[in-house]
Amino acid sequence: MIESRTAQPVPAYVPAHGLLTERRVIVTAAAGAGIGAAAARRCLEEGAALVVLGDTHAGRLEASAAELGAEFGSGRVRWAVCDVTVEEHIEALLDLAEEAGGVDVMINNAGLGGTVSILEMTDEQWSKVLDVTLTGTFRSVRGAARRMVRNGTKGVIINNASVIGWRAQEGQAHYAAAKAGVMALTRSTALDVAPYGIRVNAVSPSLAMHPFLAKVTSDELLEQLTSREAFGRAAEPWEIANVMVFLASGYSSYMTGEVVSVSSQQA
Repeated sequence: MIESRTAQPVPAYVPAHGLLTERRVIVTAAAGAGIGAAAARRCLEEGAALVVLGDTHAGRLEASAAELGAEFGSGRVRWAVCDVTVEEHIEALLDLAEEAGGVDVMINNAGLGGTVSILEMTDEQWSKVLDVTLTGTFRSVRGAARRMVRNGTKGVIINNASVIGWRAQEGQAHYAAAKAGVMALTRSTALDVAPYGIRVNAVSPSLAMHPFLAKVTSDELLEQLTSREAFGRAAEPWEIANVMVFLASGYSSYMTGEVVSVSSQQA
């Protein structure tokens, strides 16, 4: 049994440095208060000319776009309801970026989890998680890569994986398989598109706390997961978004096919 550690304080928010100036960015699952929303905000702070938000929750999505538009300028924020299991929805996001010149950065954040033992898991539960988390990422990577190749854009694709793709967790067989698949997809896709100057990388967070996660996760499980973190606390969503921005920026120009762990989990 791992003993709980004293929680370290959350560091100060990192100021922007113009790392994505004039870039056009798409972020899926970008509404609300999770990693996607933090990534969208961070990209705007870093100078992105356009951020296109996609999410399945229309109300939250519209509210997020309105908030960011009021803060950063409505012309820099566009949005469309996007279910990544529907290819036409992904294409609609890409079309919005195309109207502004094309997508430079695609952040594939959409995913679906759930906790159920393999002894009780149904085909429907398995398929739903795989369709959103792995196949949805595949559809998004394929769509963005095709646009980048067609437009001659030396763009960047960033996928959101998870440490569960590497490490076992009870009741997570479907989610773990999907996230391990995202890692393998990232590595293989990177080789396919490298001749076009396109880079594909992934982040692999452990525990990033936000209100929506807290709603669907028991206090007992959250306490257990937090106890595994060396810093004694969950990550803030913007701490994951910072690494996404790094991967999207010129600072990572020689990185492709990498899965970067964003985690303080104890070895």
